[in-house]
Amino acid sequence: MLHIGRATRIVSMLVVVAVAYGAGVLTGVLGGSDHDAAARSARASAAPSAASGLLEQAATTIQQNAAKPISRSDLDKAAVEGMLQALGDRWSSYFSPDDFSSFEDVMDGQYTGVGLWLHRDSTGNVTVLSVQAGSPGDEVGIRSGDIVTSVAGKSVAGSSVADIVAALRGDDGTEISLTYQRGGASHAVTLRRSSVATGDVSAKIAGSVMVIDVRTFSKGVAGKVKQFDTTAQTRRLKGIVLDLRGDPGGLLDEGVSTAAVFLDGGVVTTFTRRNAPPLTLYAKPGGDTRTPLAVLVDGGTASAAEVVAGALQDRNRAVVVGSRTFGKGSVQEPKELSDGSAIEFTVGSYSTPSGRSLDGVGITPDVVVAQGVSASVAEQQAIEVLSGLQANSRTSGHG
Repeated sequence: MLHIGRATRIVSMLVVVAVAYGAGVLTGVLGGSDHDAAARSARASAAPSAASGLLEQAATTIQQNAAKPISRSDLDKAAVEGMLQALGDRWSSYFSPDDFSSFEDVMDGQYTGVGLWLHRDSTGNVTVLSVQAGSPGDEVGIRSGDIVTSVAGKSVAGSSVADIVAALRGDDGTEISLTYQRGGASHAVTLRRSSVATGDVSAKIAGSVMVIDVRTFSKGVAGKVKQFDTTAQTRRLKGIVLDLRGDPGGLLDEGVSTAAVFLDGGVVTTFTRRNAPPLTLYAKPGGDTRTPLAVLVDGGTASAAEVVAGALQDRNRAVVVGSRTFGKGSVQEPKELSDGSAIEFTVGSYSTPSGRSLDGVGITPDVVVAQGVSASVAEQQAIEVLSGLQANSRTSGHG
């Protein structure tokens, strides 16, 4: 099993880092003559030796000579972000100690903020991937697909998603302004931050069917899904709709364990990282393989959520209903640094049980729901699909 700890959680939080360094042209360089040789020699002797390292030498030189003062911590951060930039990895990011602590709070299912999941799309826009139900963002009417243009009066252009998310978080009861675009129209709102219990799993009964809604794969989600599945069996419900719409992912092990709720062992996904043999992750035996199951997805279904949907589709355990998913087939891993900050970057990729890579492709539903229909209509179509599965179960079987 992949170890999921404070500094080694395999996660799929949708972030992309902005360019930390830009090319510059230096003009008006001060010249000198031979009588400056002594001064140059004195400066050279004061400079760090090559043995102390190129980055140390550069930082010290900048601090001693730059016209604009800058702290060593800012230089260190810029250097780290520059290294991540060199990867060309759109999912990489740097977290300050406070930001990393907040990030872990989200994965643990509790944080203080406005309830928005953001990502930077292929056009460079910072887009709302999903909105936590009942959160400040939900209350002011922000919706999935809205484009965030400014936070606290500052344009988001050039800022990393991690920095934007950090700005949206803050003390309970404080306010933050946000501007977003929808359909070409601009909207300005003020949000009052609150403690958001992610409420990552909820369920309801619609007629003879249970609808289990998973918002994010944070800690403990699989156990809650298992409890709801047990309730559905106890009440002899005729099927389950696993709603993964707008689910941006989360902890990979929670995704694997969630898929295992509906599988009797077998492959869930295969994880491949550099210089290591592929690691196949299996479901534990004994899952519910009898209750008819439909998985509801859309363009906001990503990463760990796609692992679940892809596994259940490939294993012929569920009918996938909805629209094509996001298509994120890579895995990120945060590594904590000595000062409590962290870097997150892509460490590998995953494939479905049949060997499919979903990166840039996504999952094509078995039953396509027209884009633009209301959430309730899409849910009803999934329920109708379950009715068909129930009818088939009475005329066919597995030998």
